[in-house]
Amino acid sequence: MAQAKIHAKTQEAAKGSRFNRTLSMADRSGRLLETLDQLEVRVEALREAAAAVEQEKESLLELIQSVQNSQEMRAISDGEREELSLTADRLLSRTFTVEVSVETVRSVEQADALKKATSIIDDIAAKVLDDMDGSRRQLMALHAACVTEEPPVPIDQKFQSIVISCALEDQKKIKRRLDTLIRKLDNAGKTIRIMDHQKTETRGTNGK
Repeated sequence: MAQAKIHAKTQEAAKGSRFNRTLSMADRSGRLLETLDQLEVRVEALREAAAAVEQEKESLLELIQSVQNSQEMRAISDGEREELSLTADRLLSRTFTVEVSVETVRSVEQADALKKATSIIDDIAAKVLDDMDGSRRQLMALHAACVTEEPPVPIDQKFQSIVISCALEDQKKIKRRLDTLIRKLDNAGKTIRIMDHQKTETRGTNGK
């Protein structure tokens, strides 16, 4: 009888031990999950910060190059232009020393869509010097396919279907590249018009 009671208590103790151990494992698992959740937030914050630095680098390069090619740079003396050009070149070199890369995880379909979208933009960019106005219209149609609000120009439906198939991060980069190309075209157009106006004035003055 005594042995039976002892055996019963031993069994209860074993059950209790297993139950306590299960609770301990659950607590440990919960703590690990909480830690991973916190790390995930930090990882996403890191990616966002790196992407912001990447965009800032692109913006700085564009601004420095716009200064180099500006009409104001042509309107100063040769000595001043040389000095400022050296400064701009130094800033470009220092900007290029910043290496930031945020890789995007893509499916096979998304990678294929990005390749097609990039190829379409590259083809237009390669023909800009031959037809600035036509290229700008094409770029605007592509850009219209990347925005959610009602665009002021017709949408390139084929390009839109390709962009939709891209990863979300790639969609943002495609739109940003189109923004940059259109802005550069507009600035180039302004410079050409200013130079043409100056030539007209010069011819008029010489005619007098």
